[in-house]
Amino acid sequence: MRRRMVNSPYSYAFGMLAMMIPVQAFMSYYSFYYVDTLGLGIGLATLARVIYLVWDAVNDPMLGYLSDRTRTRYGRRKPWIYAAMPLFVLSFMMMFSAPEGLGQNGLFVWFLIALMLLETVSAIIWVNYGALFPELFTGDRLRARASAVQQAYQIVALLIGTAATPILYTSLGYSNMALIYSVLFIAFMWFCMAMTREREEVREQEPLKLKEAFKETLKNGPFWVFNIANSFAQTVNGLISSMIPFYAVYVLGIPEEQVTILMASVFVSVIPLVWVWYRIVDRFGPVNGWRAAFVCYGVSVIPLWFAQGLVGGVIAGVIVGFGLAGFLVTPPVLTGRIIDRDAERTGRRREGMYTAVSGFITRSSGILSALAFFVVGVIYGYESGDNPGPNPEGAFRFLICIVPFLLLAVSFFISLFFRGYSDKEVKHHDQTTHLEL
Repeated sequence: MRRRMVNSPYSYAFGMLAMMIPVQAFMSYYSFYYVDTLGLGIGLATLARVIYLVWDAVNDPMLGYLSDRTRTRYGRRKPWIYAAMPLFVLSFMMMFSAPEGLGQNGLFVWFLIALMLLETVSAIIWVNYGALFPELFTGDRLRARASAVQQAYQIVALLIGTAATPILYTSLGYSNMALIYSVLFIAFMWFCMAMTREREEVREQEPLKLKEAFKETLKNGPFWVFNIANSFAQTVNGLISSMIPFYAVYVLGIPEEQVTILMASVFVSVIPLVWVWYRIVDRFGPVNGWRAAFVCYGVSVIPLWFAQGLVGGVIAGVIVGFGLAGFLVTPPVLTGRIIDRDAERTGRRREGMYTAVSGFITRSSGILSALAFFVVGVIYGYESGDNPGPNPEGAFRFLICIVPFLLLAVSFFISLFFRGYSDKEVKHHDQTTHLEL
């Protein structure tokens, strides 16, 4: 039994479960905690995200490069993850344990430090965990299956991180909520790493030098097109998650304790739908499935504009779940293709570098989300929970529907420039490579 679990998609996916429970709680409720509950101005909250993004631009690629160069008897990736685990717990606890009595400046400094620590440690874990995926699972079909399993686990984590969080912080407080999620993180991530064995032949390859590694990454056009398209869609993920508490209170007019039901409507529906998207990818190919996911996701946010009350919000949430499921399943398959093609060209597998740069591009979507919150807040006069302005309903209806629709339209348009990795082109490339050999 234990042998079958080693490098299994099911055991590997426990890492996603471990990370996404606290990360989703952070993404969904840090704005609500700091802005609406503690009263931090949205301008200062946005400034903190901008400062972190500047640091992240330097930090992420170096983390990927160092990961690729690591050589230990335990592997390249696992030592980094084990070392980062206790630091992640400490920074996550800090994020939701702001001292009482801090003014605007003090609260801003606390949030900025907690954000820098949490996001940096998270980047270490994400880079190394994500780099394991294309190494452990090879071929489109296995990757699509492993991705579907991983995303099913992720949806369970999203459900816990969003739907259970308001129950926990209202009954136990934010600090105790963070403690519970930290314990779950340690347990699940430890199991994932215990069941993971890195490939020795990959570990033995001599890595590229720093300058050459960056040069090869920067000139990979399809990689940049792919990730820039994904970044706009990832902004939608973060925006919807973080806006649902506001949307529930100011648009649907439901009490705070019913936010859990609204959150569950989005994420529970995704669990069976990831398998629908697995079949779509298997039937039509990952590129076509990826583009179709942008279209479906864009259309699915429209009902959020018209929803009224809890029932209307739940129905709209289920519809959003279909589009979200498609976007979650398709990117890992194409990421694997890009890394495989790079390995053919350079003779080195550089999952760490590509995962790190992808992670930076993806996390940069957080600043788009924060800027959208700030701009729309200024237009509608929303400053904080203490001063929501004359039309908070209009502000959060716009943020959860119109902004996501526009961003997903941009994602789809950019995806049309992704060439060289469609099923027909990949098949031709594989045949050519075989003949050359």
